[in-house]
Amino acid sequence: MVAGSLPELNYSKCAETDAMAEFSSIDRRAARIKLILMDCDGVLTDGRVWLTGSGEEQKAFNVRDGLGIELLHRAGIKTGIISGRSSEAVEKRVLELKIHFVEQGVVEKVSVFNRILSAAGVDDGAVAFVGDDLNDIPLMQRSEFAIAVNDAADETKAAAHYVTKAKGGYGAIREVAEIILKAQGRWSDLIKRFDIR
Repeated sequence: MVAGSLPELNYSKCAETDAMAEFSSIDRRAARIKLILMDCDGVLTDGRVWLTGSGEEQKAFNVRDGLGIELLHRAGIKTGIISGRSSEAVEKRVLELKIHFVEQGVVEKVSVFNRILSAAGVDDGAVAFVGDDLNDIPLMQRSEFAIAVNDAADETKAAAHYVTKAKGGYGAIREVAEIILKAQGRWSDLIKRFDIR
């Protein structure tokens, strides 16, 4: 091998078939989704919390995630947040985005998950959950489509059907929205309003 050159990659038919089967499985799961639930800190944000001198909590949200959520709503897919922390910043963002369900300060997430599914009129087979840490795993295990953000804990990634390319707070939810809307054949129609040619 010439110094500085890369080794030739030798893809087998078997590896190619496995990759296609994995994509097909994700596509099938995404096509069934009617409700997307997510953690907030580390998913809609990068997980950092800023505290002002007066004790007020501040968070940064990604506008691409916001547009992804808007497109999901236009497609009739409901959204919700289940968060272990409570924050006025989250309340404001929820109102802006018209997120259907929000539960903050949740210690035991499974019972809240069950309550939201009942209120939304869906079962486990129609829900996706996006998480980043250990306390999200039980909800991911219950969900048809379990998603971990790119910088999630290793154990959370291991529990996921799909790990996003984007980190939490950097467009991960937009990425999930696009996967689901494309799997459901809605993406092209939804983006026509932006006059994309």
